[in-house]
Amino acid sequence: MRPDELISLVRARPFVPLRIHLTDGTVYDISHPDQIIVLRGRVDIGVGADPETGAAEGVEHVSLLHVVRVEEINPTPTLGPS
Repeated sequence: MRPDELISLVRARPFVPLRIHLTDGTVYDISHPDQIIVLRGRVDIGVGADPETGAAEGVEHVSLLHVVRVEEINPTPTLGPS
């Protein structure tokens, strides 16, 4: 994947959560744009976020060559009162 393609998805307003699929089958869910940094040749993904603070436990460094697909994660629609 080209970096500009991923950057446009991360910068979309409003932000839509993303699911990144890698060549080895690993999948990362990106729930917030601050969770990901796109560089020219790789993407850094914050993992293991603390639910209270949002601070990442660690970071995964992934070559953009290994990103095979990125999809939007559509939020589950809520039903209103009947």
